[in-house]
Amino acid sequence: MLIKLQGSETDLTSATSVGNASLVRVYNSGGSALLVTEKNGAATVGTVTLAGGAVEYINKVPAHTLEGGAALKVVHVGFAN
Repeated sequence: MLIKLQGSETDLTSATSVGNASLVRVYNSGGSALLVTEKNGAATVGTVTLAGGAVEYINKVPAHTLEGGAALKVVHVGFAN
C-alpha cells in the first residue's frame, strides 16, 4: 500500500481535526494500549484501542476531531496508486 502524505505529523495531546483530514494514519508510539476517540463537537462518535506500536487508518468526517494522548502520532494521508 502506498500512502500520500498531506500534512505534517502531530500528536493527539489535545483534540485536533488533523488539518480537516478525512483519512488519518494513527501510530501508537507508546508501549501500552491507548484509546483514540473521534468526536463531533462534544459528542463522541466512536472509539478504538490501539496496541503499543500499532498503526491504523481512520476514515472520518473532516470537521470531526481525534484525541487520545501524546504517544498517538497522527498525519493526514491519502492512498496513492
